Amino acid sequence: MATLAQEDGGDDVMVVLTCVDHEQDDNNHYQDEDEVTISTMDVYNWNFPSILQHRIIKAKVQRNRLIQHSSYFRGLLGGNFGISDPDLEILLQWNQPTFLSLLASLFGAEVDISSENFLSLFEGALYFGMETILSKCKAWLTKSISVNGVTMLQLNDLVSIWEFGFELELVNNYLPELCTTYLAKNFIWAMSCTSFCDVPYELLLSSTKHPYLTIDSEKQLCDAILIWISTNKERYNEDACVDLLKQIRISLLPLWFAIGKNTHQSLSICYNKSSYETMIGKRDIDLLNLRIRLTQFTQLVDLSSCPHINPKILLLSILPISQNLEPKLIKKAENIIMNHKHIIENDFPWEMWSNLTFEAVNEIDISNCPMLNLEVAIEIFNKSFPSLKKLKATNHLSFKTIKLLQMLKKCPFLTDIDLTVDINPVIPTRVSILSSFSVSTPRSSSISCYHMSTSLPSNITKLTLDGRIDINDIDLRDISNICVSLTYISLKGCSSLSDVGISTLISKCLKLNSIVACDTSFGQQSILTLFPLNTYYDDHIPSKHSGKNSPHGCNLQMLHIGGCKGIDLTCFSKFMSHANMLKSLCLRDTEVVDDVLFNFFGTSLEMLDISNTKVSSAGVAHVIYKNPGLKCLKTRGCDKLLHHETKNIFFEIGRSCKLDEISVGWGFTYLPLDPLKAALSSLKTIEVGLGGSLGQNGLNWLPSICPLLESVILYFQVISDDVIVNMLESLKHLKSFELCYCLGDTSSLSLKVCIPNLKNLRLERVTPWMTNVDLVNLTHNCPNLIHLSLLGCPLLNSESQTLISSGWPGLISIHLEECGEVTSNGVVSFFKCHALEDILLRHNGSGIQKSFIGEAVTKLSMLRKISLDICDAKDGDFDVPDVENRHFLSHVKIARCKSQRCSFNPQHVRASMVPPHQETLVFVWDSKQFTRTLVGERV
Repeated sequence: MATLAQEDGGDDVMVVLTCVDHEQDDNNHYQDEDEVTISTMDVYNWNFPSILQHRIIKAKVQRNRLIQHSSYFRGLLGGNFGISDPDLEILLQWNQPTFLSLLASLFGAEVDISSENFLSLFEGALYFGMETILSKCKAWLTKSISVNGVTMLQLNDLVSIWEFGFELELVNNYLPELCTTYLAKNFIWAMSCTSFCDVPYELLLSSTKHPYLTIDSEKQLCDAILIWISTNKERYNEDACVDLLKQIRISLLPLWFAIGKNTHQSLSICYNKSSYETMIGKRDIDLLNLRIRLTQFTQLVDLSSCPHINPKILLLSILPISQNLEPKLIKKAENIIMNHKHIIENDFPWEMWSNLTFEAVNEIDISNCPMLNLEVAIEIFNKSFPSLKKLKATNHLSFKTIKLLQMLKKCPFLTDIDLTVDINPVIPTRVSILSSFSVSTPRSSSISCYHMSTSLPSNITKLTLDGRIDINDIDLRDISNICVSLTYISLKGCSSLSDVGISTLISKCLKLNSIVACDTSFGQQSILTLFPLNTYYDDHIPSKHSGKNSPHGCNLQMLHIGGCKGIDLTCFSKFMSHANMLKSLCLRDTEVVDDVLFNFFGTSLEMLDISNTKVSSAGVAHVIYKNPGLKCLKTRGCDKLLHHETKNIFFEIGRSCKLDEISVGWGFTYLPLDPLKAALSSLKTIEVGLGGSLGQNGLNWLPSICPLLESVILYFQVISDDVIVNMLESLKHLKSFELCYCLGDTSSLSLKVCIPNLKNLRLERVTPWMTNVDLVNLTHNCPNLIHLSLLGCPLLNSESQTLISSGWPGLISIHLEECGEVTSNGVVSFFKCHALEDILLRHNGSGIQKSFIGEAVTKLSMLRKISLDICDAKDGDFDVPDVENRHFLSHVKIARCKSQRCSFNPQHVRASMVPPHQETLVFVWDSKQFTRTLVGERV
């Protein structure tokens, strides 16, 4: 009933609108079956929850304002055709919360638009012709899209809005475009949503074509599309899937990923011959069809493992599309970049790129990019990414560490740099060096040098230089002069550094709280430098030394010195009594004993690695008792841990710890697994080594106790087919599976379990029955392997090469040893695994050609490490490439055997581990020199 009435004290005619929820049914329960009457004159005092408890809502509304702001009511109540009969009832069937919000907003109240109610408000405002509210909805949606880094829309709500707009036949329908823009900008967030696979095909396709598409790497886009296709393959035909996959820029995918995914049925259609040859470096790159995705919203640029990325591509990628398509500009850039010195020495027409900066980019990963000159890249980053804070550039051997100053000068906001290279296989504390000589590599005369000591301090706080044997004490001193704000330094495997050099850096970088110096000369001098004040104040450090001015030993949060042999235990024990802030401690392969652990009173430890030390159960239990937040414990190789004493360790672990990773050996049995259920329920990695025994029961219980396991490594365990099958079928998150020297009754049945997520498979001395048929089954059941290691498979032959290369074309590393006659006819098929970075072929048949190393580095652009044996050389020797022709290669190991091989004897485990090789010739290249070393054992 529409009733015309005069509200007390008002001049406007009021209209009463009756609203009944259009979705109400018999299941609705109302607090009051009677109607409720409200007035827009009192809109600011409306109690929405109370009003919505009634079945019928009657609203007294000012007629003129209603007509003015709603075309629906204007047609109903205004003009010559307007309803004027006071006895005529107007009934509205609509969602009551939406109707109240619309009405309140129409009469001055603020409308609270959110992801959840946007569509209902928009649909209501559209139906009733409320342009003011439609404008507010558009403004809110536009604002939501413009906000960077904040997702104001839920993905399922976004999809609903897009679907509504997609079906809406309006001239100015902005909903689909705004939704597409939002999805493109926030694509990484959308991928992580559980409802991502519910995104309609048209919306997904349009967002992948959108210029605002923001992803960290092309791999993310490819993964997302493949997951979406896998879920929706029954709803869409192959042509639709191919159209989606064509949006992937295949040449920007990491090489191992791209080649591995070539077996995907739909994706393989998109791999035409030219794109495949471009990917593996056999065809020139078509720059017009290759652009790195950069938008104003990009924060991370991940180009790792893209072998053809070079400065030319970087430069042309930051140009607008209109300029990038100009052949003259492309030709000019090509001519300029032919000689790197134009960029490095600032003799470069940067005016072409002067306004093309991406302020949001703060992190770049250019690891494993053999064609990208790092110094040239830094110049480009300086111009295009002024806010760059984190740079990961691992395995760039040509970058001399003396150039670190230029990097910091060019990119002043850098706080985190990772220049890691492969650790030198010749670690002096682990091998006996028989002879060694080095030859310096020629320096580039076109690159000017800076004096680091005269430079201003940098903002760098985290520096990773693992494996950099080209760093010496002078380099480290210069680094410490400019990197005064360092809080984290990693020098793992930097064997050219002395204890004095490391201690000098510690003494100058007073903010250091994290030191990783495994397999270096870190020793007595460095320990003394860490706590000079402690030696003076002994056990009572004054309060004034707490906080910023306290000695390193008090503030240290991470100390990794595994493999460091020059530590005086008495001094180190005293140091540990003051290192109470430690969160991560690695002492593996040192002479550490219980006194060191008993002197540690910290309570914040999260990671403890004491593998291959002389500690006992009592010392380990002491640390665990005081550190309930422990997440990682590694005790493998500690032969002082006795079975009857380890119950204290397990009791302390089970009492309060929540482990993510555990590595055990001596003293560990399956008996304590049950009390450890709570502590191991979130375990991701488990390693059981010599002296530890899970037994059949423990191995069978493992999947139920640790359902989240991603990595399982077992040495010298008694296993069976049932155990392996149960483990592989139950552990849905398993990515790495390693069985080494395990005993028991196993057969090919254990390899018939499908494990699509498995990336790493290592089988040593456990599958002597493996045949080519078993290999074929493995390729079908583990299609995504990138690391394969087989030892002791005598039934394999030269055909196995083809099966491996065709089944796993995306392999990154392949280790085959004592695998029958795999290389008896030479090595050809493995060259089809174009992404290989690491090859080990030993005792697989004496047919490897003399030129194999040179051919490998030519055909495998990512190859860095090769390990061979003279036994397998067809002509009794191997040619090693010179400096100029080694490409990306950094390590070559060629072993020579003793006349009699040692056989495996389960009764004498230690004797069986003696290496069969007499000596190994090791070739290592770094940024300064080429080194040839002969060591007296196998490496």
